[in-house]
Amino acid sequence: MKIIDLSKTIQYNAGDPFFMKVRIKHKPHRKARWLIRYLGLPFRLFPKNFIGWADDTIQQMGVHATTHLDAPWHYAPTSEGKPAKTIDQVPLEWCYGDGIVIDMKHKADFEAITVEDIQQFLSKNNLSLKPGLIVLIKTGRDKYMGTKEFFERGTGMSAQATAWLIDQGINVMGIDQWGWDLPLRYMVQKAKESGNAELFWEGHLVGRDKEYCHLEQLTNLDALPYQGFKVALFPLKIKGASAAPARVVAIMD
Repeated sequence: MKIIDLSKTIQYNAGDPFFMKVRIKHKPHRKARWLIRYLGLPFRLFPKNFIGWADDTIQQMGVHATTHLDAPWHYAPTSEGKPAKTIDQVPLEWCYGDGIVIDMKHKADFEAITVEDIQQFLSKNNLSLKPGLIVLIKTGRDKYMGTKEFFERGTGMSAQATAWLIDQGINVMGIDQWGWDLPLRYMVQKAKESGNAELFWEGHLVGRDKEYCHLEQLTNLDALPYQGFKVALFPLKIKGASAAPARVVAIMD
């Protein structure tokens, strides 16, 4: 069995925008000596050659700051006319299953991925979708992780392509760039220029009418074949949250 890590390392990156910043304080082993002493154990009774335990504190990290799974609650308060699921309510059965990679690396920055793009790729490579598959969209933009370009560049899923995947029975899909849609700042600009209120966040907002989850900030999809692997993507169980960091891996026999 081979396990391939598809997750971004959780660490501080100077290039991240302020709302994505991660800050972690690492506490050395010797710091714990005084806690243990405070709890009543004399230094003379410390185990031989025991310095203390290391510890770490996440001082800042939003649930969308690293590789994560978005819950329906992120998109809107309701989905399909019912209260939208928070991340702790997402069925675990959705989080493990056969995977498929859809290669969209040829798509230019700011050019949306369409239904036709996906259908042509599947036909060309003799691939098909089935309910319960976990669909991974490969854009190659993970090469910008840790830089200012990661937030600013990328393609993105159109509303139509997102809805089409859901209609094929896909509950979970993911992408290896900053977000599921076209870059955020670009969407704002185009909506203002056109006056079209349907242009902003169109992929995400499909979730108001069709329940689904998506992964963002995947990496290392180049290491995978197009099919023939399992995906495990269990998010942290955060009560009432809109998303949670996930350690996403592909498993191949």
